[in-house]
Amino acid sequence: MAHRIQSITAGFVVTIMVLLATICDAQLSSTFYDSTCPNALTTIRTVIRSAVSKERRMAASLIRLHFHDCFVQGCDASILLDDSSSIESEKTAPQNLNSVRGFNVIDQAKTEVEKVCPGVVSCADIVAVASRDASFAVGGPSWTVKLGRRDSTTASKSEATSDLPLFTDDLETLISGFSKKGLTARDMVTLSGSHTIGQAQCFTFRERIYNNASDIDAGFASTRQRGCPSLNSDENDKKLAPFDLVTPNSFDNNYFKNLIQKKGLLHSDQVLFGGGSTDSIVSEYSKNPTTFKSDFAAAMIKMGDIQPLTGTAGIIRKICSSIN
Repeated sequence: MAHRIQSITAGFVVTIMVLLATICDAQLSSTFYDSTCPNALTTIRTVIRSAVSKERRMAASLIRLHFHDCFVQGCDASILLDDSSSIESEKTAPQNLNSVRGFNVIDQAKTEVEKVCPGVVSCADIVAVASRDASFAVGGPSWTVKLGRRDSTTASKSEATSDLPLFTDDLETLISGFSKKGLTARDMVTLSGSHTIGQAQCFTFRERIYNNASDIDAGFASTRQRGCPSLNSDENDKKLAPFDLVTPNSFDNNYFKNLIQKKGLLHSDQVLFGGGSTDSIVSEYSKNPTTFKSDFAAAMIKMGDIQPLTGTAGIIRKICSSIN
């Protein structure tokens, strides 16, 4: 009898846990704004398409903005908050300072959405939708964005500094950092593939292209040196270079082909293919762009699920850079 009660109790606990997990997951829904702001997604898409058509690099910037948001306090638009008497902005963390961009595009999208549905759509959701629309605008995959995130009233520069990846990170550090956010090594490699449409500042790869190491193609290093002088200066440090020299404006799998040829721009790129545990994933994506794109879409959805504020948590900001 006692055994039977114990079994029933255990089954009940499991059922409750499953129900709770289902409820939490259900708080985000692709149809969240269907009745309250049916034109939200088309309004956002129009702004993003316009921004990317003016500057293709903006696509990579918007994808990165979503990534840097979700890795700090979850996908809550905390990265958009400016310094104030109560907030130390994440924008000044080393990984974000003079690097993360696209804030003006998100602000523009928010302004347009507020015109049609004031006080309804969160900045966090706009960032998530913008990353999807940016990807698709440059030939990348599209995916169904789950919606219903709310905006934080706080930011964490300290968490941004500790949790966002660095261009100097080794493979194990990268895997560990992504694992902390519930993402696998495969997710990490997949998401790194968005670098295929990105650009990097000279100071982030200068040491790599001038150190004559065995993990960089000599011709590639020489080519990159022409656009990135060895002399440290504010002007030189900010010089930009595309991660992919072949098709810098197209979302494709060249990033992975480059890694196999020892043509990764950043140290944190090349470690993905250097005799470690992720070599096979890089090889797979270099041969199969379709797999890469489908995995990228799935990884972006997964990343968008990191600790969202839902229900009555958080707020809906009127202006994305402040808590009003």
